[in-house]
Amino acid sequence: MDDPVLTARDLLRDRFPAARAAFLAGSVLTDRRSPTSDLDVVVLLDGPPAPYRENLVHRDWPVELFVQTEAAWHSFVDQETAKRRSPLLAMCAAGMLLVDSDGLGAALQDEARRRWAAGPPPLSDHERDYQRYILTDLLDDLRGCPDPAERVYLVAHILQRTSELVLLVGGHWLGAGKWLSRRLAAADPTVHRALTASAPQAIAGDTKAFATAVTEVLELAGGPLWDGYAIR
Repeated sequence: MDDPVLTARDLLRDRFPAARAAFLAGSVLTDRRSPTSDLDVVVLLDGPPAPYRENLVHRDWPVELFVQTEAAWHSFVDQETAKRRSPLLAMCAAGMLLVDSDGLGAALQDEARRRWAAGPPPLSDHERDYQRYILTDLLDDLRGCPDPAERVYLVAHILQRTSELVLLVGGHWLGAGKWLSRRLAAADPTVHRALTASAPQAIAGDTKAFATAVTEVLELAGGPLWDGYAIR
């Protein structure tokens, strides 16, 4: 396939000649690039048809388009930040600025980098306790689970919840799928190794090491919580 940067530039010239700004982001710009990597392209327009998302193929490259206006960009970033997971901020902070017709691209990239470095909103005591309770309950279910199929789902759910708790307690951004793994590996490689090494054992029926790793994370957040927990 063609060079991803050249392909993205060609796409922008063809589809968005009036773009105010555009960014190329994702794994194609890193050493994590794989044969199935796509082009994540953020485009800023002056108005309609933005905002919208679209998937397409351009010169054999799969492309995900994130088309925004300046106002929509800020609105989406604010919504994502409240959820402590902002793909849009990440793409603009780490992405390559390909188009910047009026300075908007540089301004948004500066803002994205500043907001990304500041981190997500801190976890409240109520939110922390809820996360502790859910994880404690799931871990008890796993310890007593005799069903191999149910154990697969429990381990997968606990792995996600535990990874998220580490990130939340540490003030790090959340991620989904592979990005959850990458964010945890960057934030706490020791916990990442412990969880990923013991999860297959837990699925197979030996839950001891996995339960120990999860309990250690719970201790970082204040310890297991079940008896006496109430939602008011």
